[in-house]
Amino acid sequence: MTGFFIKKAFFDGWDHLWGLVALNLGSLALLSAFVLVPSALGIPGGWLWAVLGFLALAAYHLVCSAALREAAEYRNLSVRAFRDALREHGAAGLAFGAVLALLGVLFLTAVPFYLSRGGILAWFAAGTLFWCSLILLLALQWFPAVRALLPGPLRSSVRKCFLLLADNLGFSVFLFLYTLAGLVLSVFSAFLAPGIAGAALGTVDALRLLLKKYDWLEAHPGTDRRRIPWEDLLEEERELIGKRTLKGMIFPWKE
Repeated sequence: MTGFFIKKAFFDGWDHLWGLVALNLGSLALLSAFVLVPSALGIPGGWLWAVLGFLALAAYHLVCSAALREAAEYRNLSVRAFRDALREHGAAGLAFGAVLALLGVLFLTAVPFYLSRGGILAWFAAGTLFWCSLILLLALQWFPAVRALLPGPLRSSVRKCFLLLADNLGFSVFLFLYTLAGLVLSVFSAFLAPGIAGAALGTVDALRLLLKKYDWLEAHPGTDRRRIPWEDLLEEERELIGKRTLKGMIFPWKE
């Protein structure tokens, strides 16, 4: 499934490249509005603007995930989809950003404090906080996709994130590294692609594929969870993507 996920995420991103660029321009505009502009104009606030910018980007990331559900399900992106996502998921996005910001502040202040104290107990506390923070990050990376594909109460969404992590630990770690790699590569395109929108699309694609496993398990109770027939479950997805060639990707009208 992992190999097909990489393929699907790439082709979905390629097919909606200009949509991703437009969404990434929105994230860059938010970054400029909350960080670069106040700094350039000398507007007081300092870290407050950075925190507000982080909250806005986190909310925007969740909104992008909801809008990009269209791309993951082989439909065209639209302004209406983004507008609907903004209306439905903006508040949840701010809550998502607040949790991440709180986690970051706690980590950046508590870990150095414990390490400065020295001693076994201090190192144990710092290590415990590190691993707890990492587990939270691995679980919460699913949150935007869960809100996009499985809307419901916030508490239920958070619970589903931890269930996904517990049931797909290896793939969750892979997805986290995949997202980081995509963001690093985005430096070479000035974060226009894949950027934050590409990261959002990748997570939505990943959850959409995993949901096929849970639908199959629900239809076949008592089946060994280690023997998921991915070849059969992904057959329709393969047909929807079709066979791709480099020529067809760059010059589709010549195919």
